[in-house]
Amino acid sequence: MLTIALSKGKLIEPTLELFRRAGYEVSGLSDESRRLVFLCPEIDTTFLIVRPSDVPTYVEYGGADAGIAGKDVLLEQESDVYEPLDLGFGACKISVAALRGEGARDRLSSKLRVATKYPKITERFFNQRGIPVEIIKLYGSIELAPVVGLADRIVDLVETGNTLKAHDLVEVDVIARSSARFIVNRASFRLKHDPLKDMIRRLRNAVSGAKPATASNNGRLSSKAGAKKSKVRT
Repeated sequence: MLTIALSKGKLIEPTLELFRRAGYEVSGLSDESRRLVFLCPEIDTTFLIVRPSDVPTYVEYGGADAGIAGKDVLLEQESDVYEPLDLGFGACKISVAALRGEGARDRLSSKLRVATKYPKITERFFNQRGIPVEIIKLYGSIELAPVVGLADRIVDLVETGNTLKAHDLVEVDVIARSSARFIVNRASFRLKHDPLKDMIRRLRNAVSGAKPATASNNGRLSSKAGAKKSKVRT
């Protein structure tokens, strides 16, 4: 049986829809329930519903064989996992932003103060450019930091840019692009190679719009789509 860690919150609905398109019966799953563990014996799978930031930890340390997490979380945590598949949804950017008119002030006599919930990503980005920074870790309302004078810059996720505009902020750089990724525990990929490769194939077909999987006579999932095997990339 496979154990799959899913991110609760905004990723859960597109994740469940993707599994449905891949032919998996997940109608009983919901992050609104108090249940955190959902057993699906008909497809030999257990699903865990956990915080997005916890998914890579569950997968890396073997609490789950695989999971779905945003690329932003993976970059911040530098998790030692396989990352075979970009699922395409949850797309956004990890951006540097500043108050309008202050975007050119990159080099100051003192350190640039940057507010973010991504301290590792932020430190790497500015260090690579030789810009000394003082990082201020925040957990929410990042956009307020420059408005009240707490920071010169912020590093945060940007989807539409509307929140930046509402606070008179402008994007001055893009560090990386993020979307939901399917990740796999390294030991599990060796020990449970066949079922994991099958799941990766089905999800890849669902992402690309290939014919969804159907249930075979013995109760296991089968599909006529995508007979070719695909390589797993690290």
